[in-house]
Amino acid sequence: MTFPGASRARRLLLTAVLATGAWLGAGSPAAHAADDEVVVFAAASLTDVLQAIARRGGFEKVKFSFASSSTLARQIEQGAPAQLFISADEPWMDAVQKAGLVQAGSRRDWVTNRLAVVRPGAQEPGTPPETAEAVQVLLRSVLKQPEARIATGDPAHVPVGRYAQAALTGLGLWDAVAPRLARADNVRNALALVERGEAPLGIVYRTDALASPKVQVAALFPAASHAPIRYPLALLKGATPEAQRFAAYLFGPEAQALLREAGFGVAP
Repeated sequence: MTFPGASRARRLLLTAVLATGAWLGAGSPAAHAADDEVVVFAAASLTDVLQAIARRGGFEKVKFSFASSSTLARQIEQGAPAQLFISADEPWMDAVQKAGLVQAGSRRDWVTNRLAVVRPGAQEPGTPPETAEAVQVLLRSVLKQPEARIATGDPAHVPVGRYAQAALTGLGLWDAVAPRLARADNVRNALALVERGEAPLGIVYRTDALASPKVQVAALFPAASHAPIRYPLALLKGATPEAQRFAAYLFGPEAQALLREAGFGVAP
């Protein structure tokens, strides 16, 4: 039996799988790091801003591995030689800490973020709506299209997907939206589906939308619809003095200014 939209759903799934495979095939920087390099494992949503911060601070020896926090946490637990971990949520940092891999006293909340509904197109002037009604209207418009999908991270393990599931559940939309999700392995792959027009809507972080000229924030989820989005940062066992210096720089005024420009909130 053939179901409407099955072919498109398979294409969306294949896109996400291929994107994942490309990242894994390239290998993480940690796998090839020289002895004097600082290897930072960080959530995919931090890709642009962390590289900008490293350039601003002159940290030429800092190498990044960006992926879903779940992927990174598992690699750390399996012995990947990371020295600094920045997760997009607290549970995956908790997992690394419970494994005894976090340097004592080094864990701190670093930045905050917002959950957004995005669609293809350049960002329009003005402030996007931040109401349950605005989100519901957007998502229901897509649900009326038999083949359309809504891109986000896989709620089974990707932080943005978990936040999305919590928010949609609170808005009474989860049961309707869940079968129509294009589940990506990290937030940037979800964003890419919207950028290419393969999904008419996506649920990503506001900062991902601001980093892309190809999408616009159509609405923000009400902050109370899900748990606060906090990014904890921690040095890992064996972190070098240079890794410690970079971690300290991330809390300094230059880094904080770049974070605000990128749309992140600075954790208290």
